[in-house]
Amino acid sequence: MQLQVLPVTPFRQNCSLLWDDTTRHALVVDPGGDADVLMDIIRQRGLTVDAVLITHGHLDHAGGVAPLCRALAKEQGKAPVVIGPDKRDEFLLSSIAEQGRRFGLSDLEDATVDRYTQDGETLDLLGRAFLVLHVPGHTPGHVVFVDKAARFAFAGDTLFRGTVGRTDFPYGDSALLISTINEKLLPLGDDIVIMPGHGSSTTLGEERMNTPFLCAG
Repeated sequence: MQLQVLPVTPFRQNCSLLWDDTTRHALVVDPGGDADVLMDIIRQRGLTVDAVLITHGHLDHAGGVAPLCRALAKEQGKAPVVIGPDKRDEFLLSSIAEQGRRFGLSDLEDATVDRYTQDGETLDLLGRAFLVLHVPGHTPGHVVFVDKAARFAFAGDTLFRGTVGRTDFPYGDSALLISTINEKLLPLGDDIVIMPGHGSSTTLGEERMNTPFLCAG
């Protein structure tokens, strides 16, 4: 497997492009915007995108889903399947354009998904198994996608290097976020590499030791 992390939008959100080097099939995680840039890279690498995964409904993580899927459908003859977070983030996905206008961004669009995910289910993509964990607090429906075999997780805005996600929203819940990180993420093991929604990667072991909000799981 190959992974390329592409910071998109003025928020510098980590959009991830993951692909099988043999089959050239790929998936995209959290295409928050800059769909034209993403398409250029997908074309350059000769990839076919099978799926788009969304960790949560904020504009910087899902604002580019619609234009990217339109471009992929035209390029590939078939749109990728869009797999969303927990359904509790539907209200955010359907208000992305409005969210964008508040920040002066006019090129972000509301996102629709082919299906929402549920805590504990497994997604079979690119010949790999991705465990879905519902980790609310930053948003009500936030999920984390974990490849346990590769010891890797797409964590969205739940956990960062040295801190946890923001919860200063009307729907945020700091205590819930910290408790679910402790209960669901930390037990996965210290060697799990975390790709957060912003900034550099880290490991669960590093954050268990260095993030003051967390304790041993």
